[in-house]
Amino acid sequence: MTPQQLAEATAKAMYEADACTRGLGIELIEVRPGYARLQMNVRPDFLNGHEICHGGLMFTLADSAFAFACNSYNISTVAAGCSIEFLRPVQGGDRLTAEAIEQTLSGRTGIYDIRVTNRAGEPVAMFRGKSAQIKGTVIPA
Repeated sequence: MTPQQLAEATAKAMYEADACTRGLGIELIEVRPGYARLQMNVRPDFLNGHEICHGGLMFTLADSAFAFACNSYNISTVAAGCSIEFLRPVQGGDRLTAEAIEQTLSGRTGIYDIRVTNRAGEPVAMFRGKSAQIKGTVIPA
């Protein structure tokens, strides 16, 4: 299996097992080794008391992109830490894209930057995640 085929097979298995991601309507658009792009429509039930997208849902989208990118090598990988900066409010009905890009992978630790953009392509959040590889694989090796 090529690295790209492995990334796609791993992502497919993860997506099918991830009830949260699927339940929120998050779509897996693209995956490559060390990379993932996901999208999510901002539904009316995603809005907070200010009538803008709840930050926790933007975080979830970014975190999901992080997970698909860092597990793309079929080595079970979890978050060791992460942070997010919210840059601008997101209105209901918008469509968000989270693009995760591996910055470094050294030993069992990786750093990933995730840029979340709105339908107009404007950045609405920046997320950085630190990953840690654990025992096992996502799909049988």
